[in-house]
Amino acid sequence: MPPQARLMQMITGYWVTQIVHALASLKIADHLDDGFLTAEELAALTGSDADAMFRLLRTAASLELVSYDDSDIKGGGRFGSTPLLEMLREGVPGSLRDIAIVHGSPAHWLSWGKFPDTVRAGEPQTQAALGSDVWAHFAAHPEEFERFSNSMTELTDGLSREIASLLDMSGVETAVDVGGANGALLHALLKSNEDVRGVVLDLPNVETSALAEAEKAGLSDRCEFVGGSFFDPLPHGDLFLLKAVLHNWDDDSCVRILTRCREALRPGGRVVVVEMPLGPIGEPGFAPLLDLNMLAVVPGRERDLAHYGELFEAAGLRLSTVVPTRSPQSLIEAVAL
Repeated sequence: MPPQARLMQMITGYWVTQIVHALASLKIADHLDDGFLTAEELAALTGSDADAMFRLLRTAASLELVSYDDSDIKGGGRFGSTPLLEMLREGVPGSLRDIAIVHGSPAHWLSWGKFPDTVRAGEPQTQAALGSDVWAHFAAHPEEFERFSNSMTELTDGLSREIASLLDMSGVETAVDVGGANGALLHALLKSNEDVRGVVLDLPNVETSALAEAEKAGLSDRCEFVGGSFFDPLPHGDLFLLKAVLHNWDDDSCVRILTRCREALRPGGRVVVVEMPLGPIGEPGFAPLLDLNMLAVVPGRERDLAHYGELFEAAGLRLSTVVPTRSPQSLIEAVAL
C-alpha cells in the first residue's frame, strides 16, 4: 500500500470505530442471527431512519462486517451476517459487543478527543472532556460503567480458561481476585480446582452482578464478594490475582496495591499479575497502542518486565516467573522477598 493511502487509512480509523459502535449499539448482529433482512426491516427493528440504515449497512458490507444478497434486487437487496459481525452478538463465546460499545462511548471517545492536550500535559484530560475523572464519570453513568465491566468480562472469557490451565494451584486454599469485577477469571480457576475457595474484591456497586454471575456459574458456595477498595486492607489469601488492574494506575498507586497484597499474602503465597508487557521499541504489537489508551483515559500505563520487577521490589515482592499466554497477555508471578 502506498504511504499516502496507508496514512489516510490511519487518519480515518475513527470512522470505523463508530461504524462498529453503531452496529453493536443497534444490535444488528442479533437481528441478523436468523437470516437476511432488508435495510428497511432493520430500520424498523431498531427505530432508525431507513436511508441512514442502508448507508450504514452498505459501508459495513465494504468492511466485511455484513454480507449482501442482491438476488432480489427489486426489493432493494438484503443484508446478512458475517464471521466478523458474529463477534458483535450478545452472549456468544468471543463476543466483543460491549468492548465495541465502550470504545465508542463518552469515557473513552471524548477523552481521546483531547489527546494532543494529553501529550502536552503528560496526563489524561478527562476533566476537560468529561467534567471529572473516568471513575467519577462511570459512577455518574452506571449504564456506561456496566458496559465497561461487561467488556472486561468479555476480554477475560477465553483467557480465563487458559490461565486456569497454566496456573499451578497446589497449596492454594483461597484465591483473591483483586478488582475482579464479575469474577470471570476466578470462576474459571474454581471450576478447575474444586478444593479452592475464592473471593472477588471490587467496588460495592459491582456486588449484584458479581453475585449473579457466581450463582450462574454454580459457585455461590465457594465464591464470596467483598466490597471495597484495593488501596485498603485486603482479605487474606494464598493467591492474589490482578488482571488488567495495575495498568490503570501510576507507579506509586501500583506499589500501594501490591503492598496491600503482600500484607494479606499467607506464607508461601503468590501474586499473579495478568498484563500485556511492552516489548522492544519498534516491535509490532497491541501493547504500545494500549499504553496510549491508558495515557488518554486513566493515569496508568503499560510496562515492560523490568518495570514490573521494580514495582514488585518496592512492595516487598520479587518477580519469580513469567508465563506467556496465546494472547498478548502474560502471567507475571511474584513472591514475598
